Amino acid sequence: MPDSDAAEPPDDQPTDPSVADRARHVLSENGTGMLQDLLFALVWVGLASALYNVAFPTAPQWVLYMLMIAGIPAYFGFFVSLEMARERSAR
Repeated sequence: MPDSDAAEPPDDQPTDPSVADRARHVLSENGTGMLQDLLFALVWVGLASALYNVAFPTAPQWVLYMLMIAGIPAYFGFFVSLEMARERSAR
């Protein structure tokens, strides 16, 4: 058996990209969408928490959970209507 390390790929074969390379690739393709998602989540959680603490201070804890869960259809409704508005303005 040769003494060479079998785990090393030959020089003519590409190696797998590093974690940093994969992260850069994902961010370059999806960066704006990821930022929009994060911003929507932060605003929704902030508004729901403020509404629960200020407007409904004596409400049970499940009301806060329902406000948080309501963010899921609100998210899709917001971005679907945003896409429809963009298509309409492009015409």
